[in-house]
Amino acid sequence: MASGASAFELCQSFLARFEQFCEMNREKFRNAVPFPHAVADGLFDERLLELLLREYPARNDPIWQRYDDSDIQIKTRSKWKSDADITPDIREVVRGLNSGRFLLALSRLTGIDHLISDPYLTGGGVSSVYRGGMLDIHCDGNWHDAMAVHRRLNAILYLNPGWQDSWGGDLEFWDRKMEKCVTKVAPYNNRFIVFVTNDYTFHGHPQPLNCPEHESRRSLILYYYTSSPRNEDEVARDDPHRALWRSRGQLKAAG
Repeated sequence: MASGASAFELCQSFLARFEQFCEMNREKFRNAVPFPHAVADGLFDERLLELLLREYPARNDPIWQRYDDSDIQIKTRSKWKSDADITPDIREVVRGLNSGRFLLALSRLTGIDHLISDPYLTGGGVSSVYRGGMLDIHCDGNWHDAMAVHRRLNAILYLNPGWQDSWGGDLEFWDRKMEKCVTKVAPYNNRFIVFVTNDYTFHGHPQPLNCPEHESRRSLILYYYTSSPRNEDEVARDDPHRALWRSRGQLKAAG
């Protein structure tokens, strides 16, 4: 416990600040280029981030699953199957980010109604990318098999105290034709980003990290869904698919 405040109390304070942020940034989100997104700094109390970092899994923790497809991704991600796999304070934040209160605010920000969080924690969780790691440009999968719903939004909280620009790791947003990077978002500590995900929201951090060996690009990632399908102009493939990669300028379907 940090300074007498519990993770639950600190998370409720975040939710209140996030509600205000959503009210003030609706137009900015929807008009962002190359696709709708919003970046917020400092929404989480530093005491809460301290709790999360204390519980963050060590590099050798068995919770990690490593992905090493050298031409598209080199990273580690937690193998969460249920709440029981998550440490207590991180679990409290995940519950807050999956709560009805958060979803209602998220709908206000994005204009996407009837959002659904994921109790299965499919694909989400904590992620660490170490020196030399990367995530090539891609758009995300469009479907959740267990819930039979359409993926609509991503949310990322970065947990990187002291992150240096020279280390790289910027999240890149590319234009719809995959001709150029339009926006970059550095993975600074206490930076929270929400963005629309569809078949044309190409993103990633394709350059190998240059951080010291003992450092990593840490984040908490969650996804949100609707029972209604995406808009027609957001769909390149009607069939359920996993990530679509743009490795070296070529579209590669992973499933």
